Amino acid sequence: MLLLVDAGNTRIKWAIAAPDAAPGDWTAHGAVPHAELDRLQAAWAGHGLARAIVSNVAGHAMQAQLTALLAPLLPAAPHWFTSRAELNGLRNRYRNPAQLGSDRFAAALGARCVAPGKALVVATCGTATTVDAVTAAGDFLGGMILPGLGLMLGALARGTAQLPQVAPGADAYAAPPTFADHTSDAILSGCLAAQAGAIERACAALPADLCIVSGGAAASVAPLLSVPHWMLDNIVLVGLHAAAPLLSSDSASA
Repeated sequence: MLLLVDAGNTRIKWAIAAPDAAPGDWTAHGAVPHAELDRLQAAWAGHGLARAIVSNVAGHAMQAQLTALLAPLLPAAPHWFTSRAELNGLRNRYRNPAQLGSDRFAAALGARCVAPGKALVVATCGTATTVDAVTAAGDFLGGMILPGLGLMLGALARGTAQLPQVAPGADAYAAPPTFADHTSDAILSGCLAAQAGAIERACAALPADLCIVSGGAAASVAPLLSVPHWMLDNIVLVGLHAAAPLLSSDSASA
């Protein structure tokens, strides 16, 4: 079985797939916050793992922790996925292709997999929000990085004397009015508008046929978009899965 891991700044997302499964066709998947990393070994044990592909943007300490967790479960070291100049028809036009975050490159691969031949904006709304452009011909042009919704809300609370800490409500789809009539809703409205505005600006600039929206805050941001869009969970894992046949099964690094 194939293990796919997306180690982000807040959570570790994962999926397990049969060797011949199509991207996104998983037998098991889940996510844990960094503080619950130790739960993963039990979740992965018993699946007969033969191979793992990991995208890690959470730093060297996280890589060391994942290496230790995976060692007793795998016959060989995991493949640490990194961005490259070209893979699976996606050409990386970043000035230094290796500098592009592995999660952004994987997300673009995943978006191309689910919407081939379309000009795409890929928006991943996590701890940071990344908004990237991919042409219909398969050129990754680059993108934007901005504070995610939670960081925006937290920054206002920490950096001002009188504004409160605000979090989205339990119903992520119930966005406040654009012109809110009390402070908490005004803060949430402004931060959501900033997220959606960046995405819509990118869609207009490309121009995009479609926007793929993923990440933990996607359910809060996507309803505000006035451009054609799909919400798709775990787009990074879909991209890793699509890349798997092209990656050496016994390579410890890309």
